[in-house]
Amino acid sequence: MIHLVFNRPDIEVLQKAQQIDESLQGEILLVADDYAVGPITGIYNTEGATARKHWWQGVLAGGDYDGTADGDDVNDYRTVAELAEALRQNPKERLWIWAAQNKHDVCGYYWLLPFVQPFQNRVFILYLNNLPFINEKGSIFYPTWLSQIPPKEFLKAKKLARPITPSEFEVDTDEWKRMMTESKGVRLLEGGKKIAGAEHDFYDTALSGYVTGDFQKAGRIIQAFLSKEKETTGDAYLLWRLKQLCQSNGWQVKGEIKGMKDFDVKNPAIPSLKKKGTSDEADAGSADAPQA
Repeated sequence: MIHLVFNRPDIEVLQKAQQIDESLQGEILLVADDYAVGPITGIYNTEGATARKHWWQGVLAGGDYDGTADGDDVNDYRTVAELAEALRQNPKERLWIWAAQNKHDVCGYYWLLPFVQPFQNRVFILYLNNLPFINEKGSIFYPTWLSQIPPKEFLKAKKLARPITPSEFEVDTDEWKRMMTESKGVRLLEGGKKIAGAEHDFYDTALSGYVTGDFQKAGRIIQAFLSKEKETTGDAYLLWRLKQLCQSNGWQVKGEIKGMKDFDVKNPAIPSLKKKGTSDEADAGSADAPQA
């Protein structure tokens, strides 16, 4: 059995589940890219894949993940090539695709489908769509990420495994083709596996709401957004958008506009909430950035 997940934290929790349940034993593969953002037109040919890589290089340039997209360390195409080879070499091998109800997992699932369609009778999906689980405190909750599920609850989750049907391969592949043609910069989950497109600036209005009349670390602004907003995305993407907003809105910036800990931002059009005698430098220095 081969398992495939779409988030790095999912690997650890699935490994812990394997220690509890031997029937889950198997290699765990990761599709690392976030296909819920960025260009996807022509993504299955060299030109489209290269365009997407260049886009990520621009987004990550000068930030906390600068250079991550430059090398070959993260290469989903190599991952699926190795997966296909393993399925070809062993006709009894099965693939389990794990996906929670979030746009990141669903878009990764859509991207993956054409690569595994030749093995469709051996490809299973475990889609945790609005399903209740028990958390560590014994309360019922509805996970939006696989990593939120306690390892022991995977004994329940594994019962959800079912083959992806031929009709699903057809319909879901057509849905992804539609999104590729639409070529929006952001993709959002509307429910089930339905994805809607939006422009690159989709998160800008909400993100701007966390920029105040006092200097704050870029990391603090992003962390506030991630902890309070319902629709969120990766911190690297948000850092890129924050940099764009600093330029377009004329916000005041202290420090070098690079990583989340490197610069502070304030909107001079908003009144300061600082107590008199508190300097901007002291306020900026006390701001904490989120963990990368």
